[in-house]
Amino acid sequence: MSSTAQSSARSRIQALLDENSFVEIGAAVTARTTDFNMNNTDTPSDGVVTGYGVIDGSLVYVYSQDASVLGGSMGEMHAKKITRIYDMAMKMGAPVVGLVDCAGLRLQEATDALQAFGELYLKQAMASGVIPQITAVFGNCGGGMAVASAMSDFTFMESRKAKLFVNSPNALKGNDASKCDTASAAFQSEEAGIVDVVAEEAELIAKIRELISLIPANNEDDLSYMDCDDDLNRVCADLENAAADPAVALPMISDGGIFFETKADYGKDMVTGFIKLNGNTVGAVANRTALYDEEGNLVQEFAPELSARGCEKAAKFVKFCDAFEIPVLTLTNAAGYKAAVCSEKRMAKAAAALTSAFAEASVPKVNVVTGKAFGSAYVTMNSKGLGADFVYAWPKAQIGMMDAKLAVKVMYPEAGAEELKEKEQGYAGLQNSVDSAAKRGYVDTVIEPQDTRKYVIGAFEMLFTKREDRPAKKHGTV
Repeated sequence: MSSTAQSSARSRIQALLDENSFVEIGAAVTARTTDFNMNNTDTPSDGVVTGYGVIDGSLVYVYSQDASVLGGSMGEMHAKKITRIYDMAMKMGAPVVGLVDCAGLRLQEATDALQAFGELYLKQAMASGVIPQITAVFGNCGGGMAVASAMSDFTFMESRKAKLFVNSPNALKGNDASKCDTASAAFQSEEAGIVDVVAEEAELIAKIRELISLIPANNEDDLSYMDCDDDLNRVCADLENAAADPAVALPMISDGGIFFETKADYGKDMVTGFIKLNGNTVGAVANRTALYDEEGNLVQEFAPELSARGCEKAAKFVKFCDAFEIPVLTLTNAAGYKAAVCSEKRMAKAAAALTSAFAEASVPKVNVVTGKAFGSAYVTMNSKGLGADFVYAWPKAQIGMMDAKLAVKVMYPEAGAEELKEKEQGYAGLQNSVDSAAKRGYVDTVIEPQDTRKYVIGAFEMLFTKREDRPAKKHGTV
């Protein structure tokens, strides 16, 4: 193995796994083809180090591509080593972590390499929803390997050197990397929405270890439970003030402030991530109206609306949680759908995807209405009608068809200003108040913001043994 490989492919595995836990599989494998003088080309391990080890004591399978061997390109034996890892991971019920630095298809192997990619995709598709799949891009992730990355549950990218692309920026008509680097971590995380975490290499590996510790090993055996030393009845005194930015509010609810945010740079009006409640991992989905930096400075404001990007992001997250029996908590503050030409192009489809994801999810689902909950946007956000097991609401929350001022203008188009004001107050009391929703059974309990932690913990404890029969079918089509 080259010195480059020692400092990259193997060292990344060693940094990722617990010390001295890595066991390599297939170290002696080399390329089988002899075409194009390949019989005279040295291909140690055929450009990929594969094996298993542990992260915080939990079994993990890993492959790490070596760019010093034919650019880390995917050939027949290269792919067979990875698919073997998938076979073992499926049998043992353990996550697969891919550390990617790949130039794409190995041209010297042509149809053998194409077959190899197909076999890898098949294994990934079969493993989806059975074991977690994580891909971390450290160098190139081009062509077919970009598809493999997108098929993973979570994708990480090194911030400076990593490139993820199906077509390179310079191959796009009228574009080059200096105009728009579509392969960069910034583009893939902010615009494409493929990447969950962008960081420098050491932090990236630490974040993978953190994620592995939070999610189940497979869809049947949850080994992600942690002992909880936090007070289950802890009062969250400033929670109401922090509600505008769930990235601030969710750690306040969580055990010990644990919060792992996914796709933080994409669809920022929607926050998704994992928290801990009484030692159990819970998936959180929340609407955002303000974004604050680490120093508490306001960076950006958002209307309380669902965007297409936010819905797409949340839909995939909810589907992951449902597949791996992770309960879902929502913090709802949605007054409608985003009204913009670019958003309208896919708004209905994105909202339908999120609606379907919540409706099909059979895991415990708890909703806390923290602000406005109007119209179809509220229905989409894990409402009682969509199947939420418990719906809580803060006293100042509003639940109804639309804002009272707009509603009375539609209902009484000929009314004067004084009459409209009177009608507005009446409509707000009858149709938009928390009390009116609670009287109809759409809100189970009105709670004080500071008591949110203890109520949601209690709800999830009660729902721990939830079982729900669903119609027999192969799969949904939304």
